[in-house]
Amino acid sequence: MPQDLQKSLPKAYDPTAIEDRWAEYWVREHLFDQPSPETAPAEPVFTILLPPPNVTGRLHMGHMLNQTEMDILTRWRRMCGDLALWLPGTDHAGIATQMMVERQLADEGKTRQELGREAFVERVWEWKRHYGAAAPFSTK
Repeated sequence: MPQDLQKSLPKAYDPTAIEDRWAEYWVREHLFDQPSPETAPAEPVFTILLPPPNVTGRLHMGHMLNQTEMDILTRWRRMCGDLALWLPGTDHAGIATQMMVERQLADEGKTRQELGREAFVERVWEWKRHYGAAAPFSTK
């Protein structure tokens, strides 16, 4: 790689450098708008469920590939003239979240049984508050 290019590229991608500007443009130009028909639409309908990001804090390239494919399919169906909906879901990773919280407790020399049900449930909610609001492809 040329020396000047190597110095100009940041080590990590910062989405705010690009995405804020384009998101504002898309909203201003109504590119996110999708009509909601009051009666059965004449156009074909396409719906896809957007699985939510996991609150385990362990997202990987497979998640990114999956989200990209759903985005492409939804946009393509809209370009074909279909009424297309990409419906966000809610977290479904309860067992994986429990596992991550139990690992965290083990690092502290504790178990969920020692903590008790109420304190453990609060600890899980704490985990969700921390990781659930993270960007979908955050490595936090």
